[in-house]
Amino acid sequence: MTKIVVVGAGLIGRKHIEVVRQEAILDGIIDPSDAAKIYAADLEVPWFPSIENYLDVSRADGAIIATPNQLHLQNATAFIEAGVPILVEKPLADNAGNAAEIVELATLRNVPVLVGHHRRHSPLVKAAKAAIASGRLGRIVSVHAQFWLLKPDDYFDLNWRKQLGAGPTYINLIHDIDLLRYFCGEIVSVQAKESQAIREFEVEDTSAVILEFQNGALGTVSISDTIAAPWSWELTAGENPVYPKTNMACYMVGGTKGSLSIPDMRLWAHPGKQSWWEPIKSKKLSFQPADPIKEQLLHFIDVISNGVAPLVSGLEGLINLSVLDAIKKAARFSNNASVEINQPNLNLGRK
Repeated sequence: MTKIVVVGAGLIGRKHIEVVRQEAILDGIIDPSDAAKIYAADLEVPWFPSIENYLDVSRADGAIIATPNQLHLQNATAFIEAGVPILVEKPLADNAGNAAEIVELATLRNVPVLVGHHRRHSPLVKAAKAAIASGRLGRIVSVHAQFWLLKPDDYFDLNWRKQLGAGPTYINLIHDIDLLRYFCGEIVSVQAKESQAIREFEVEDTSAVILEFQNGALGTVSISDTIAAPWSWELTAGENPVYPKTNMACYMVGGTKGSLSIPDMRLWAHPGKQSWWEPIKSKKLSFQPADPIKEQLLHFIDVISNGVAPLVSGLEGLINLSVLDAIKKAARFSNNASVEINQPNLNLGRK
């Protein structure tokens, strides 16, 4: 079986550890905290305070990096230099510049990088993509994404969640940007406003974003982790049992022939004449539920063992971060000017 080491035993790290123990060999847990040391002892797996300590005694087939965003570059570099394929939790880094360093080094060393945009592995996302790609919605005109939920005060006991490189834009919106690109194509410019009015942290708690896609479609995104509300992927998709499920939608994709709400998967269209004066009906799209974190791990094992190309490559993760960096830049402008996306300019052929 494939040997996997997990770096970071926090909220998402423990989810990765859970599925690794089901589908592979957990070669160790790397995390300097006492809590992680106790956790590893409870699981009867080796514990290491640092990547260097681990690499001195072992070498897994792959590594999962689930540390704070600000540590991704340092952690990824250590494993890439050691020739170990990596799955890096989203975002790939805390900014596009650091993400570019990861992509360039991985290309130079020929080490696979999979970015942990696990929703891409969700059967309902695949069903939504298939419906859009089939033309059932016609030409995509507009899309809306909403992330409204209430994070409790103790969520921010970890200081990194209050510091630059975190906040709901980099922690949560990164997922939505990835899926909107997957559904609708590349984003070419953005406008944005953000606010710290509720918590007054260094990072935003609320943002409003306008997106322009390469195909001419427009999008709007509203995010806040200070609102008591049911409209977020976490609460609507029902993929993670730690979140109470609501039978609502958080995405709407609109086209000239129909529209699709996600993740309740209702496709709306006029069965007869295409007119607002004519009846419009919905059909619920079917799919077979599965745990996207588990599906992502199985894909990572396939990348390691069979040389399959990563579904969400390091370059894909970098493009997502380029969009986020543009959103943050646009939010700092006072004149609401659009900010063009700086496409990655990488030197991937250097020796």
